[in-house]
Amino acid sequence: MTTVDIPAGWPATEEAARAVQDELRVRVVTDQVGPPPGTGCVTGVDVAYDDERDVVAAAAVVLDAASLEVVAEATAVGRISFPYVPGLLAFREIPTVLAALDALSRPPGLVVCDGYGLAHPRRFGLASHLGVLTGLPTIGVAKNPFTFAYDDPDAPRGSASPLLAGDEEVGRALRTRAGVKPVFVSVGHRVTLDDACAHTLALTPRFRLPETTRRADSLCRRALQEATACH
Repeated sequence: MTTVDIPAGWPATEEAARAVQDELRVRVVTDQVGPPPGTGCVTGVDVAYDDERDVVAAAAVVLDAASLEVVAEATAVGRISFPYVPGLLAFREIPTVLAALDALSRPPGLVVCDGYGLAHPRRFGLASHLGVLTGLPTIGVAKNPFTFAYDDPDAPRGSASPLLAGDEEVGRALRTRAGVKPVFVSVGHRVTLDDACAHTLALTPRFRLPETTRRADSLCRRALQEATACH
């Protein structure tokens, strides 16, 4: 487990954080195909918090994209680096997520975030932020649609409908299990929306949520328990 400090110069106010979003958002690439689904490695990242103890734990879990077997994993723990502000959650998570990614024993390949990329009020959620900072291809797969509108997709697995901000498609509601509530997929960086959905389907052979998210969620919770056990 890696222990990280809040980086020097990290934004401390909403105004400063939004300025960083504005500066970095123009670097997002949305027209690269990215790695083919089901090939190479794919990595899930997730975080868990203990606000009372001011602790955040991040996990990065690398899966073989074909077999979905775990081939590497790493965790990092640090102080919570930003207050809770909707739309600015990435600033609470990124320092520890970057540390977990850096601690991996092999390249992560595509990174899947439990959250948003372009499907974000400022079009720059965690997946986009992380992608721009690392240069890695990233996607966001969220459990809810944030503030965006969508029509319920058809019942069969693989059905999808646009996630809309007015007339703009910012992502898709994607049915990963027949008759089960969809997940909400958006581009982070260096992946198209079609491929983001294809990756999500490849990562959900049995459950609603991607295996990357399920494994990273379990690992970051365990890391948080270990980190706070001695407090």
